[in-house]
Amino acid sequence: MAGSARTVLKATTAAALLAAGATTPAVPQGAPTLNLYGTTGLIDMPSGQHQADGTFNFGVSHFAGITRTTLGFQIAPRISGSFRYAAVGDWNFGGFKTYYDRSFDLRFRLVDEGRFLPAVTIGLQDLAGTGLYSGEYIVATKNLTPRLRVTAGLGWGRLGSYGAIGSPFGDRPPPDVGQGGVPNWEQWFRGPAAPFGGIEWQVTDRIGLKVEYSSDAYEVEDGERGIFRRQSPFNFGIEYQANPLTRLGAYYMYGSEIGVAAHFALDPRVRPVTAGILGPAPAPVEPRPARAADPDAWSEEWVTQADAPQLLRDNIARRLGREGITVEALAVESRRAQLRIRNGSYDAEAQAVGRAARALANVLPASVEVFEIVPVVNGIPASAVVMRRSDVEALENAPDGAARLRAVTTVADAGPLPAGAVLGAGLYPKLNWSLAPFARTVLFNADGPVRVGVGARFSASLDLAPGLVLSTSVTKRIFDNFGEPAPSDSVLPRVRSDISLYSSRGDPAIESLTFAWYGRPGRDLYSRLTVGYLERMFGGVSAELLWKPVDSRLALGVEVNYVKQRDYDQLLGFRDYEVATGHVSAYYDFGNGFHGQVDVGRYLAGDWGATFTLDREFANGWKVGAFATLTDVSFDDFGEGSFDKGVRLTIPVNWMTGTPSRASFPVTLRPVLRDGGARLEVDGRLYESIRDYHAHSLDTQWERFWR
Repeated sequence: MAGSARTVLKATTAAALLAAGATTPAVPQGAPTLNLYGTTGLIDMPSGQHQADGTFNFGVSHFAGITRTTLGFQIAPRISGSFRYAAVGDWNFGGFKTYYDRSFDLRFRLVDEGRFLPAVTIGLQDLAGTGLYSGEYIVATKNLTPRLRVTAGLGWGRLGSYGAIGSPFGDRPPPDVGQGGVPNWEQWFRGPAAPFGGIEWQVTDRIGLKVEYSSDAYEVEDGERGIFRRQSPFNFGIEYQANPLTRLGAYYMYGSEIGVAAHFALDPRVRPVTAGILGPAPAPVEPRPARAADPDAWSEEWVTQADAPQLLRDNIARRLGREGITVEALAVESRRAQLRIRNGSYDAEAQAVGRAARALANVLPASVEVFEIVPVVNGIPASAVVMRRSDVEALENAPDGAARLRAVTTVADAGPLPAGAVLGAGLYPKLNWSLAPFARTVLFNADGPVRVGVGARFSASLDLAPGLVLSTSVTKRIFDNFGEPAPSDSVLPRVRSDISLYSSRGDPAIESLTFAWYGRPGRDLYSRLTVGYLERMFGGVSAELLWKPVDSRLALGVEVNYVKQRDYDQLLGFRDYEVATGHVSAYYDFGNGFHGQVDVGRYLAGDWGATFTLDREFANGWKVGAFATLTDVSFDDFGEGSFDKGVRLTIPVNWMTGTPSRASFPVTLRPVLRDGGARLEVDGRLYESIRDYHAHSLDTQWERFWR
């Protein structure tokens, strides 16, 4: 059950601690609660309710030696999903004293609760795992009063193993586990069906009571493994709402066991810091004098002054530099100005554009009416945000001023740097560096669910010229419990399954050492060429070309790579394996924060196939998504898990700290990391680098233009 994920474990821990300490308004009466599986439910059974759209849940429960850790997300108003990691103690079978199991759940709400109708949900539990927790259900929940609700449902599989009333849809075939990770479609809603139900009573705003009748016989745990004795179908619980985001529970389970649970609910749209993002207040816009009152102020003779562009650039740079925004270039004419900026501070790109617009309005001569603000990323002009100065002056304090300004603002292709533009002073060459702590985890190994290494990471980048960047990242561990990992059993080239060897032997390690060239070969086109030690396991050459019009939801890209596998110590040497790999990619913005991506091509193990990704992104930078890769590698050759899949989460730093920052914690969770469907990791891929400054992404953040 080997697997790993390069992640920052403290992201989830920090989120949980914030949930435990946050102070927000009281929980609404009748708010849905979670069960010991970490999904919306009673105690061990599901319910028909759902969490608020976009809510992220983290839960841990324990009873009878069974520990379940669950990450859940309300993907859309009617759809939710969960990833669970369970540890079953005293398993004593198949070489496992403690058995570790990973599973995915999916729920769909069929009917909304109304005056007379209950909320009705259909769900799949452990839909693509080993089948230990496999079950399906349809369940209804009705609030009888604001504090009292009842639930009744019908379960199949594991949830139909006690008190069955028949098999309405035929017999249930035995599970075809194989390598695991593949949905057993033919089992769904087949076999014995059993009723379950329960009552929830919210006694006070903080204390709730639950009682349920469970249809889970725990046949394996009670009968085959003897982990505990199931003596009753009834479970009883008391729960305490410590704060609006944290709920604790204690339970008497199945007539023989005591259980406990802790659940944390996070809404990515609600910041723990109630004051929002704290930072320097924006300078108010200074309106120009009326032309009739001061005609000299509107004179255009200033353009004949030889040093006018440099003086204006320096004044703008001083204003924006205090806010973490760098002036890349300024081109001025009597009635038009183009300012190129590099946003190093604000997670909302529209906010950086707004700060730049204020600076232009307060510095440029009165005759300049049109502002072109061009955000620059890795030396690439990403777009041109064009607005009239008179609109900026008129709408700063107007009702709904941000939306009204967006209606008269255009987002266009930036094009080449105008003739006569003056570059920012002292930009090239420019060295940036940092020294910070880091954490690396190896997750879901059979010999231990979490292996952790902590230490220091030195990162540096040298901007040689616009679009030319030399960068490196070096780590030194201070503590780890990696040990010497077991060798991989993969029959494919070990392009990822040896990651534990890289984690245990690379100390100190050169994570990356690259030279990158970013460019604009044509209208709507963006390019990248990267050479060097590209990631922990591979070095070589990577080239990418992206087509992305600024006003299009669609983007198309192609990437080709030729790489060689690095030595386990991650210094300068290489191993014998080398491969040509690459993909053709399509990206689409579906709106409402949903982004889809399809990558088709050749992977690191030489296999051919496609990766499908769907993310939901919030305006404040939170991102939650899932991916799956299918290639021409057979499930048997792939090994445990059958094919590559997982979930990923990005938590912006400023969501937790309340201070301006573009940093984030990326977390990727795979049930198991194998060699099939493995893609090269390269920093600075183009789509994620430039799309935030295009029209549809700017629209989602435009309300922060005036902040």
